[in-house]
Amino acid sequence: MRKSILLGSAAALLFSVSSMAENIHFPEEFVPLQVGERVIESSIFSRVDDIELAPGSYKLKLKYTDLYDLGYDDHEVVESEPFWVNVTIEAGKDYTLEFNRAKNAVAAKVFAQSPQVSLKAKGSALAAPLSVISNAQLTNTVPVQQVSNTTAMATSASEVSKLVAPINGKGMPSAAAMLDFWWQQATPAQQQAFLEKVTK
Repeated sequence: MRKSILLGSAAALLFSVSSMAENIHFPEEFVPLQVGERVIESSIFSRVDDIELAPGSYKLKLKYTDLYDLGYDDHEVVESEPFWVNVTIEAGKDYTLEFNRAKNAVAAKVFAQSPQVSLKAKGSALAAPLSVISNAQLTNTVPVQQVSNTTAMATSASEVSKLVAPINGKGMPSAAAMLDFWWQQATPAQQQAFLEKVTK
């Protein structure tokens, strides 16, 4: 009886926490990289298509990347530099990021120089354009946090910033980046055990 009450309470708590978060869906051409100081973990094998955010205002870092066919067995990848937008999430609404996809690679390159995106609430007829944050505004408002073990241990598990492993030229995470990523995730005891193992 006590066990079922505890399980029921835990389920209710999880449901209430998840119900307070709203969802943003991203088309395949956009990769969410960061929300404020929190880096979003993703890779070529585990793409992030949706993120959940509590109602409020956020600064969201995105990257545009698209693939265009140039002819038989020939294609071109068009990418933008990462850029920041202001996003406001309202309670009880889920959203989709929208944009006007270019018809060809030439037009896509123009779009990539200055991406324009909108946020459309589910059930709404109109999408609201998102304002892009300039580099000057960015340096004053969005500090990028370097995650250390001390920082990770000082915050709760749900708030720990995650690192994104850089991708090498072959489309795979580089070994050095992955080693650094897992080193940052390890506890001091795990790091010490690893050092002892590799120095024997």
